[in-house]
Amino acid sequence: MMSMAYRNPGRAVLHLARAAALAPSPHNSQPWFFAEEGHDHGFEIHTDAARRLTWTDPGGRQTVIAGGAALFNVRIAVRQLGFRPVVDVLPALGRPGYLARVGFGPYASATEDEARMARAIGHRRTRRGPFLPGRLPTTLLDDLREHARAEGADLEAVDTSDRLATLAELVRTAEDRHRADPIHVAELARCVGPWGLPAAMCRIPPDLTLLAGRDYLGAAHRYVLPAGNRRAGTGAVLVLSTPGDGPADWLRAGQALQRVLLHAAAHDVMAAFHTQPLELSDTRGQVRARLTPGRFPQMVLRLGHTAPAAAVPRRPLADLLVRDRATAGR
Repeated sequence: MMSMAYRNPGRAVLHLARAAALAPSPHNSQPWFFAEEGHDHGFEIHTDAARRLTWTDPGGRQTVIAGGAALFNVRIAVRQLGFRPVVDVLPALGRPGYLARVGFGPYASATEDEARMARAIGHRRTRRGPFLPGRLPTTLLDDLREHARAEGADLEAVDTSDRLATLAELVRTAEDRHRADPIHVAELARCVGPWGLPAAMCRIPPDLTLLAGRDYLGAAHRYVLPAGNRRAGTGAVLVLSTPGDGPADWLRAGQALQRVLLHAAAHDVMAAFHTQPLELSDTRGQVRARLTPGRFPQMVLRLGHTAPAAAVPRRPLADLLVRDRATAGR
């Protein structure tokens, strides 16, 4: 049983909570809370059902992926403290929102790569709009693919004209259906605000790249779009996929995603997300059949260089961190 926010948490747990809270989530919804067992014994990650976007994410898949990204941040934060993380993941009997517990294992200094990823946690940003011109090095994309594989996922570049056209068509189809759905439009608008997405970030015209963006403010029809080639600002387009499609796979996908994002951010490369076709069963099925046959697509993203950007606001740690009464006496 959990109790709500408490005073005087351990220093280590604050370090882990800060890292976890900086993970990406759908439209910065931050659908999680964290539990400390007391005396820095362990740190748990749970989904917060009240913050799940029920129309965008009816099955909770994206919520669990976001929790997986937070979990990877916690793993790296434990390594930053000089310990090996001991991780226990879902399911837990009678605890439907439980995703994972991270404890402190034997002492071991962080590797150079882990240290770089730890520094990148606060540097990583989500891009909305075009990237700066220029192609990413093939060696970096190869490294990102290996980082995804290390977490049990696959990261595949969509790098031919036919495949890009296919994906762009599916993103466009799903985005048009979202824009025509009043309930979805209202849910997206609620994501703009003090602890969500700043309105200034949502005023970027959403259709400036090959992949349609989100129309947070319902104003896409007001923009006069350039007639030129949108490919220059699109960046590298990739699809993250997993062999299976259950909660454990989603959690694995989130960890793979965050590992990729942190390694990219360590090289000043940021990501934009285009999950619209993965939010509708028919278009997700088409993405799978036409782009990731035999695997389940979990994330569609673009990568590229961008000008420095401010971080989006995060909920106060006092609202995120709770005490686990069941283990408080340990």
